[in-house]
Amino acid sequence: MNGTEDTLKAILDCYPPDQQEQILKAYRIAEEAMKDKLRENRHPFIEHPLGVARIVAEDIHLGYESVIAVFLHETIRFYPEVLQNLPKGTFSHEIIDIAQSLNKIAAIKPKETRLEAENYKRLIVSYSKDPRVMLIKIADRLDVMRNIELLPKTSQERKVTETMFLYIPIAHQLGLYGIKTELENIFFRHTEPEKYREITNKLKATAAEREELLNAFLIPIKRKISGSGIKVTYKQRTKAAWSIWKKMQKQDIPFEKVMDLLAVRIIIETDEGVNREKEQELCWQVYSMVTDEYRPDTSRLRDWISKPKSSGYESLHITVQFRGDIFVEVQIRTRRMDDVAENGHASHWAYKGIKEEKGLTPWLQSVRNILESDNKNDYEYVSQFLSEDVFVFTPDGELRRLPKGATVLDFAFNIHTNLGLKCVGATIDGKPASIKDRLSTGQVVEIKSGKNQRPSPDWLNFVVSSKARNKIRLKLKEEALKKSAAGRELLERRLKNWKMELEDEDLTILCKKFKLRNISDLYAAIEDESVDIMDIKAYLSRKLQQEAEGENAPQQPAAVKEGPALKNNTAKDKADDYLTIDGKLSNVSYKMARCCNPIYGDEVFGFVSVKEGIKIHRMSCPNAARLIENYPYRIVKVRWKETATTSSFQTTVKIIADDTAAYPAVIQKVTDFGASLRASSMTPRGGRNTGEYDLRLQISVSSNSMLDKIISSIRKTKGVLSAVRISK
Repeated sequence: MNGTEDTLKAILDCYPPDQQEQILKAYRIAEEAMKDKLRENRHPFIEHPLGVARIVAEDIHLGYESVIAVFLHETIRFYPEVLQNLPKGTFSHEIIDIAQSLNKIAAIKPKETRLEAENYKRLIVSYSKDPRVMLIKIADRLDVMRNIELLPKTSQERKVTETMFLYIPIAHQLGLYGIKTELENIFFRHTEPEKYREITNKLKATAAEREELLNAFLIPIKRKISGSGIKVTYKQRTKAAWSIWKKMQKQDIPFEKVMDLLAVRIIIETDEGVNREKEQELCWQVYSMVTDEYRPDTSRLRDWISKPKSSGYESLHITVQFRGDIFVEVQIRTRRMDDVAENGHASHWAYKGIKEEKGLTPWLQSVRNILESDNKNDYEYVSQFLSEDVFVFTPDGELRRLPKGATVLDFAFNIHTNLGLKCVGATIDGKPASIKDRLSTGQVVEIKSGKNQRPSPDWLNFVVSSKARNKIRLKLKEEALKKSAAGRELLERRLKNWKMELEDEDLTILCKKFKLRNISDLYAAIEDESVDIMDIKAYLSRKLQQEAEGENAPQQPAAVKEGPALKNNTAKDKADDYLTIDGKLSNVSYKMARCCNPIYGDEVFGFVSVKEGIKIHRMSCPNAARLIENYPYRIVKVRWKETATTSSFQTTVKIIADDTAAYPAVIQKVTDFGASLRASSMTPRGGRNTGEYDLRLQISVSSNSMLDKIISSIRKTKGVLSAVRISK
């Protein structure tokens, strides 16, 4: 069977034969209607509704009507005539209502919700009173995010943002924690690929160590629980990469300091029909056994058994101390509670073998209550964590992402450089605003421009985005160069008329006299008349008079002493130079891996190669995941010493420029920071008519902080579109 047939079979296996027939009927209608419709990867579009239907059936455990509604929704969204041509009674009014409600939701524009989950919920409730609509929509978004790379770049940003602001909070509220976690990790992988790869690789690298510690931790607990006669299952839980990253950011700690990386779940197996009071009693018994063995941190006790979350989540969470400074989070719950925690209440009905939709009525009623409530507590964490970003809309509904504190002027530059340079103000949600006004998430902003507007140095005092600052500086520099050229031309013309000459030492003296930084500023000051050109004539006249009287000419300023030449050492292959290799190894040789070229300060690990000693890789190396997974026994811990005795590490920077004139300026930036240029190249991008160039620089730097400064400086260079560090 091909992938489509496999997916269809998996869906059908969730339902009895009579319901399978109805699902197949809906599937064939959709397949026929969309036979010529393709996805971005040129695969049949039917793959998308199949993916959504599978999530609905397997993960959310809704009834067959919901699966049919998925196929019908996608069909009539593109081909509304199909519904009109269906024989009466082909599908129930209930199914058609769900499909049409899904169509209405698909047409919602993000700006209609102002990117607030509460507004989004209100719109959904207004479109349909059936809670299954929201559940199907969450399944739809999960399939979209699983295939996010298929979408154009502009669509990817919008979908990812909508997902974090609108869908993840509601999945959290509804107790769909498995789906919520997957959506969060996709969001993280898309928005912070380097950090995502680094954390996932660290999790893989430390997996064996965590397993060994948890096995030792569980030995006395297993002995006690086994002796009590309580039947349990143990699950070693790995914290999600997004959750780890959130904690690292919030607490400003490294990966190694995240307290609950070590976690175990104790699931109590109970008899059919046992009541909640008995379940709670068993959970507290196990809690007592755990805390008898290990000291608990009572401030981290979370009792969601006595008072479950609004989503229905029930569990006991406790953090205990193990071997001194190691902390382990223990989650205690029954099998029923675990089913609900993993996939929501619907999973409990499926687990009990109830296939009829009526068995889900209590849960669907709770879903309805949550959607109709105004309680924001369950999704505040999302807006808090994303408080460093502001999301606003153009009048056409295009979503734009800006840093916290962004102004109208930042937004104008975000849309287009020329619009930013000519910006005179805006309307925010229909009200007039100045270029300095700060923006808030969800606002609709329309920029106003003026043909006579010019950038001012004052603009740099209130813009916050790097793009706005860079473009303003470039334009100010261009204006200054024009002014300087005009001032120089004016001065040279006057000197010719006066029959006088200015030497270089005179220009230096004049800069000091007028407290200007350089000669270009002097010429510009002459142009804008902040320096009176007649003062320069007076200076030259005095100089000529002094020479005529035989006095000394104006003293040349003392030469600036040059510092010592920068050393250009090459990293040596001795571990005691700047690396410490943990474990029992000593006096070992090592080399920096060419696949990722680590630099002093990078997160690194060692890999014991067969012939070349230890290879040092970056944690974010493209090969790291494969090495850690396939050869965990050859991974060694390494760390940089606080001070390296060497001063040179080789790396490569890739630069995209739209002007060949950027090349010498970029080279100058490298040398300005004392880095050594080893090799460089420049080639046209995508053929010779694109107007863009690919620059590659191999440079030697002393640390990753130096490299960051160099790249930051290169990005500010005129003509440079982007600059990034690459592995090779």
